[in-house]
Amino acid sequence: MDVYEKKSLLELLRNNTYAGRGIVIGQSADGKKAVMAYFIMGRSENSRNRIFKEQGEDLIIHPFDVAKVEDPSLIIYSPIKVYKGLNANITIVTNGDQTDTIYKALSRGETFEEALDTRCFEPDFPNYTPRISGIIYLSDKEPYTYKLNILKSADKKGLACIRSTFSYPSIPGTGHFISTYVKNGTPLPSFVGEPMRIDIPIDLNEFALNLWDSLNFDNKISLYVRSVDLETGKTENMMFNKHECK
Repeated sequence: MDVYEKKSLLELLRNNTYAGRGIVIGQSADGKKAVMAYFIMGRSENSRNRIFKEQGEDLIIHPFDVAKVEDPSLIIYSPIKVYKGLNANITIVTNGDQTDTIYKALSRGETFEEALDTRCFEPDFPNYTPRISGIIYLSDKEPYTYKLNILKSADKKGLACIRSTFSYPSIPGTGHFISTYVKNGTPLPSFVGEPMRIDIPIDLNEFALNLWDSLNFDNKISLYVRSVDLETGKTENMMFNKHECK
């Protein structure tokens, strides 16, 4: 087995009708940009009734039709927030309200890991959906680095939580992908193993378009892709909402 082998994210997603929610973090193939992507999928009417909206540098999830909202507790949250520290800009991306937990911890001088030590998987029996989180560190003084974390149930009864954090250096053309689920099922099988090592191209607009197209048409809801120029700090975003697509 080649531990340095990269998998095709587009192929993985095309062959998976339901990955749930997914995070991609990496570096463009020319080494010039930090890259991040977040998508959400849904099987129920409550889950599918959502769109992404930008709020400054942050991303928030809104109900598309407020009248149809049944239970907002696990579907309405802010998946992306930017924390501006003294020595770095830190972008947080998660699949739940742990975004706020991480942001508040950073503001107190605590770490990503310390923040997530206070959280657990989602209480949605029988799936016990994992909480997945990522963080990007951008600094003038240090190389670009990132981390991914997953909180998942240790057993079928949800009696204990496994907490795993993976830290990565930035490597041109390389990224990592993690999702809540391996595939569709009842109950939904949680992601297993390490985040997948994937290719990140130079053309990020094409990457975003292909990523959106690779998601299952019936179950995809929204996708957000952000790149940050490592020299200038300029940010470029692409956002897709199924409810707004013609």
